[in-house]
Amino acid sequence: MNNEMVITVKDLDLFYGEFQALKAVPMDVKRNHITALIGPSGCGKSTLLRTLNRMNDLIPSVRVTGTILLEGKNIYDSGTDVCALRKRVGMVFQRPNPFPLSIYDNVAFGLKVAGMNDRHRVSEIVESSLKAAALWDNLKDKLEHSALELPLDQQQRLCVARLLAVEPEVILMDEPCSALDPISTGRIEELMLDLKANYTIVIVTHNMQQAARISDYSGYMLLGEMIEFGQTAGIFTSPRDVRTQDYVSGRYG
Repeated sequence: MNNEMVITVKDLDLFYGEFQALKAVPMDVKRNHITALIGPSGCGKSTLLRTLNRMNDLIPSVRVTGTILLEGKNIYDSGTDVCALRKRVGMVFQRPNPFPLSIYDNVAFGLKVAGMNDRHRVSEIVESSLKAAALWDNLKDKLEHSALELPLDQQQRLCVARLLAVEPEVILMDEPCSALDPISTGRIEELMLDLKANYTIVIVTHNMQQAARISDYSGYMLLGEMIEFGQTAGIFTSPRDVRTQDYVSGRYG
């Protein structure tokens, strides 16, 4: 196994009932890098993202074939502990989804579910997670306030902090800035660039400029196929496939 690769996807097919949403998709996700999935709406990029921690298992009609290796082990093997997988590969969703609890209890939620009862240790992790999400200085005196009172970009960063508290290896982000204004989007992008020092990030984005700004690798998807995958600079400046060229130049999609 290449130690630089955290996730390796091979020949991945996914069906919703009779409809094939992913077709023989390959992808490598490199450690401590940001990988962006781009393409027009309905191309399969969010579906692919959700296969990486088996979120699609929650849909009764879904059937998956192929291989997804996480640190060399197939996450679709029958003996996989899916709860443990989703702790290692966590997800931040399109719209911020803080719980109707205090800021403190939002970040501590996963720790308490896991049975951590040491209040001092929980508080340490809450602080370190909020610091990693660039929220501590703003919120350290408001930890008992409702998370729902926060502005949207802080809600989204709080969701990141909640995820960081349970120590994931990979962070999946499904269009995390689509509900945010440009200034808030910039803050989330800065956060992602900071986080990649310690985490591996895969992001779905409809914003090609965002992919160009923050990602190291990009995959262009169309009609369930991975048309082209490689270093972002190459995808945007010298794509190998005319379909990629049409998309990144704005002639398609």
